Amino acid sequence: MSNKSAGEDELARQLDALKIPYEREFRFAPPRRWRADFHLAGHWLVEVEGGVWTGGHRRGAEANKDTEKHNAVVMLGWKCLRFTPHQVETGEAIEVIEAALTTPETDHE
Repeated sequence: MSNKSAGEDELARQLDALKIPYEREFRFAPPRRWRADFHLAGHWLVEVEGGVWTGGHRRGAEANKDTEKHNAVVMLGWKCLRFTPHQVETGEAIEVIEAALTTPETDHE
């Protein structure tokens, strides 16, 4: 049985349709076991948030683990886009991803 969500599967279909290369379940901080749902070009990670309407990773210990993981993403220099399954279904996520991949990087210092 796959532990990938329907939102992740749908986003993979959208990325495939646009021929945007990606890697799923990408370990971004070895030896930690953390994985991002997707790794894209340009040091981009994408997360499709599970359990948004049911509590899922938004409570207690799970919320603490998610914030620890997200902070590590930032501290290691990754760029991370986070979406709800609804944003994937409506096409909002893929629009943001396309824009992120085509926007020139700027130095914010």
